[in-house]
Amino acid sequence: MSAGEPQLELSGLERIAAALERLSPPAQVAPDWLAHPAYVWTGTSARPVDPLEAPPLALIKGVDAQKAAVAENVLRLASGAAAHDMLLWGSRGMGKSALIRAAVRSAQDAYSGRIALIQAAPDEGLATLLSELRATDRQFLILLDDLGFDAGDAGSARRLRSWLEGGVEARPANVRLAVTSNRRAIVERHMAEQDDPINPRDVVDDRLALADRFGLSLGFHACSQDDYLAIIAGYAAHYGLAFAEDDALTWSKQRGSRSGRVAWQYVNELAGRAGRSL
Repeated sequence: MSAGEPQLELSGLERIAAALERLSPPAQVAPDWLAHPAYVWTGTSARPVDPLEAPPLALIKGVDAQKAAVAENVLRLASGAAAHDMLLWGSRGMGKSALIRAAVRSAQDAYSGRIALIQAAPDEGLATLLSELRATDRQFLILLDDLGFDAGDAGSARRLRSWLEGGVEARPANVRLAVTSNRRAIVERHMAEQDDPINPRDVVDDRLALADRFGLSLGFHACSQDDYLAIIAGYAAHYGLAFAEDDALTWSKQRGSRSGRVAWQYVNELAGRAGRSL
């Protein structure tokens, strides 16, 4: 064996080791749960969100009673007082998730650094997330947005029910859940349940048992014309935009609905016409 052969063999091993290292996933960096106003939980780690984008609470109109209840509950959580898990259910586009973000942003102004928002999904390592937050000296609101379980997905619904209360892995005292859904029961229901000859009441009760776990349940209903125009007027005044009511109503008719989302889309259109950004 020549003198150069061991060096060649070592170089080959180094190349193999470097290739394996490139193939290996990078080591997970533990999130700093005290550093950011919001996070997105991926199932195994958290991605920080800074800043937390949210409209001012004053700009959320047409849902005054719901806004007051959510804002008060989030303030309680931020202060360390007893607070409820929340279910915001009802019509699409009525600002349920925007209200959650706005309430957290307002609470952060009142209690700097004491509360953070985390967006997650119930089937993405929520038990791991709750375990991490349990040991953190901060309050957290976990947002499960646009949630709905198929009728056959009883397992996921029961896990969420257990996390809310009653299970050995129930969420810790410094964490509350905020769920938005188009259905009050969250779990899909069918007319056939009403005709089931075997304990039909039990079937319906099981569907509603998840919704009943929330201390605060708030319904969001379709916008009236006056509420729709009030939402637009609030945004238009805030951004210094002019609008005509007839034009705003035509916009909603073309989309077949009136909602906070449609109102915001119209405001975006107004800004575009004026050559403005939002």
